[in-house]
Amino acid sequence: MARKYSKKVSAKVGRAMKKRKAGTLKSGRSGKKVTSRKQAIAIALSEARAEGKKVPKKAARKKKAAKKRKAKK
Repeated sequence: MARKYSKKVSAKVGRAMKKRKAGTLKSGRSGKKVTSRKQAIAIALSEARAEGKKVPKKAARKKKAAKKRKAKK
């Protein structure tokens, strides 16, 4: 099975998780402290994308509201 992320990206995610646990990981524009595990991973992956590392594209957002409307009809 092929790797989802490169080894460098995996290391970057690991470092982001350690920073989050230490309380030093900050979010982009606002500079607020990151507490969410998912947000820490997202920050690491977006930084890796900016550096041109092997990272899959962002997942497309699901349209839950449209599905709910169809279900009601």
